[in-house]
Amino acid sequence: MQQDSFAGLGVALVTPFLSDDSVDESALLRLLDFHIQNKTDYLVILGTTAETPALTLEEQHRIKNLIVNHIAGSLPIVMGLGGNNTQAVVQRLQTEDLTGVDAILSVVPYYNKPNQEGIFQHYKQIAQASPCPVILYNVPGRTGVNMTAATTLRLATEVENIIAVKEASGNMEQAQEILDRKPDHFQVICGDDALAYSMIDRGAIGVISVLANAFPLKFGAMVHRCMLGDADAVQSIHQRFADLYQLLFAEGSPAGIKCVMQLLDKIENKLRLPLTPVSSELSEKLRSAILKLNAI
Repeated sequence: MQQDSFAGLGVALVTPFLSDDSVDESALLRLLDFHIQNKTDYLVILGTTAETPALTLEEQHRIKNLIVNHIAGSLPIVMGLGGNNTQAVVQRLQTEDLTGVDAILSVVPYYNKPNQEGIFQHYKQIAQASPCPVILYNVPGRTGVNMTAATTLRLATEVENIIAVKEASGNMEQAQEILDRKPDHFQVICGDDALAYSMIDRGAIGVISVLANAFPLKFGAMVHRCMLGDADAVQSIHQRFADLYQLLFAEGSPAGIKCVMQLLDKIENKLRLPLTPVSSELSEKLRSAILKLNAI
């Protein structure tokens, strides 16, 4: 699988649940068809937006198999597989059936707060154990530690099998340093919907999006036009999503996007504890933003 397979719009897929807390497999399959039909470039499964920490390992295996079998090669699949126990992640990579998975997305170790050398050695062992290419995932707002540009560039340069980073620090100076100094084979993927336009304009190959769970065609159009340098069209679409960029994350993710998808009759507005649905006040704001978006 080439790095350019992950250019454009990647969707961080939600996990739909039924009111009894079980995985809504029928809704999941409908979502897959929705993304195929709406020209999503690739799917990111079992990541943060999928509420993976609240899924059992058995459920994760079941979801992965359902998706791989249903997609049947029509879209590349990136699978979240990471953790803060390096040995456990390595063991899983060595034993997991990753047939049909094109790359893994592995988050910076959370909670432990490793130093930069610890982050480097963690990823080095993962890359050596993984049968699939590895995409680094830097999201300090969730992990509690930032992987610096220097560490990202060291991994990109020194460790084989690491092909990209999903950079979600929100630090444009850091992202620019990686873009300016990265080796040719290594790519940068934006991890923040609101910054997709800016980061692609500076050289990122695309975005892994939460918002595009609901609006893959519209948001994908912005991403692709930005990649083509069509600034006027990009600005227009970017402004249409301005309200949603903030509202989707006002009470945490994926609570915001699940509310939107329920309003669009895609899934039930059900999350697993400790996550809960957004407030009725935010739900009404999201409804208004959707109406405004669809009216344009």
